[in-house]
Amino acid sequence: MRILIANDDGYLAPGLMALVKACEGLGQIDVIAPEQNASGTSNSLTLGRPLSVYTASNGFRYVNGTPSDCVHVALTGLLDYKPDLVLSGINNGANMGDDTLYSGTVAAATEGFLFGIPSIAFSQVDKGWGQLDAAAAMARSLVEQVIASGLNEAFLLNVNIPNHADAPHLPRCITRLGRRHASEAVIRQQSPRGDTIYWIGPAGDAREAGEGTDFYATANNRVSVTPLQVDLTHHAALPVWSNRLGLPL
Repeated sequence: MRILIANDDGYLAPGLMALVKACEGLGQIDVIAPEQNASGTSNSLTLGRPLSVYTASNGFRYVNGTPSDCVHVALTGLLDYKPDLVLSGINNGANMGDDTLYSGTVAAATEGFLFGIPSIAFSQVDKGWGQLDAAAAMARSLVEQVIASGLNEAFLLNVNIPNHADAPHLPRCITRLGRRHASEAVIRQQSPRGDTIYWIGPAGDAREAGEGTDFYATANNRVSVTPLQVDLTHHAALPVWSNRLGLPL
């Protein structure tokens, strides 16, 4: 078993170290993560400058780029093998509902999936790394389940783990993505030079959080496991737009 592990919080993040430690013994592990925190970078690739790969004292390799850069570089030239599994995380905070469109954690796993590799993104629901060892133990258990069920085809799973001391033993459920309200307003400040600057505001509260969603599962102390896909086509709207614009399907 050969496992590639990345994240978006950076190669020094406690969540990455906990996930790597938890997966020891499952096989060969290679860590290739961003040099700095790259939260919110989604699936972006760095195309306007070259990327560099460095090796930390603990053997982790890190890239001066995005989470997608890390996995892309690993799979297209840095590694001399194709991993059996790509893992991403453990993220410092939830990646549920609309978050998945922005998440660098999910993006790293998505990059593995795009290359035909089974991939899993792990996040803790609350920020601050509370009960991180328990979350890592849960992640290890789920990885073992996934391996036992077979890695014959690519899949993409998004896993959110409540910050709970009993996380390895919490119920697990298959969920769909919920939805959030629109993000809160930007935060306007003045820089020391007197220029107006803006900080992106906090994410909106859950809007669609009914039973069956990732929001509902984690709010009820369950581990949420959401299968994702990358096909953004609005299939139900194809005939609508065909009629509306008079274009053939």
